[in-house]
Amino acid sequence: MKRLDLINIAVMGSELALAWSDQSETYVTFETLRKACPCAACQGEPDVTGKVELPRVHHTDKSFQLLRHDLVGGYAVQFTWADGHRTGIYSYDLLRALG
Repeated sequence: MKRLDLINIAVMGSELALAWSDQSETYVTFETLRKACPCAACQGEPDVTGKVELPRVHHTDKSFQLLRHDLVGGYAVQFTWADGHRTGIYSYDLLRALG
């Protein structure tokens, strides 16, 4: 399978536009991005027995205001939100699936 590369990323109003190496595009709203944050604080993490308890995540209006995005290696993007949250690292595969 050919590797998927991110060619361009742009903010368009309240959504993110992503252009991919296979000539496709993905559009994801900020709210969808934030609610899908893959970090342990948002999705939980397994305890020693492997059980994952989902944390209670409370969002405010600032939770859906994107301040910046940074590329992580050649495989992911990290977002910084107006409420200070920035621990989620979104793989290209996850971003593509969210669109």
